[in-house]
Amino acid sequence: MSMAADMNVTLRLPTKTLFEGRADRLGAVAPNGAFGILPNHVDFVTAIVPSVLTLQLTDGSEEIFGLDEGLLVKKGNEVVVVALRGVRGNDLGTLQDTVKDSFIQMDEDERQARSALSRLEADMVRRFAELQRPLL
Repeated sequence: MSMAADMNVTLRLPTKTLFEGRADRLGAVAPNGAFGILPNHVDFVTAIVPSVLTLQLTDGSEEIFGLDEGLLVKKGNEVVVVALRGVRGNDLGTLQDTVKDSFIQMDEDERQARSALSRLEADMVRRFAELQRPLL
């Protein structure tokens, strides 16, 4: 069995792929605490809590992401992270503001979508009620 020099990491959101590339190290936070993954780490699956995920890329640079709850799957040299929401940050100092702004906007979009759905449901119920009225 050969030892892998790096890992292929993919970060997915419901609507897009946030990151796909090669990394030497990954750091994330599970419900039971922070952990790190190196290329030859044992395969496993864990939940991810809202936190910062860090990647050290093969070129030596570092990428940071603010993620909402999700799931991490490590199998072989493949790591896939899926999260409900996430943003890429330039540095830890600005990541908090980026997360706050993005997540607040997403919450507002979700609130508007739920409101529109409620109006559609109410209109459908009203139309069904009109169909049941006897004709005079």
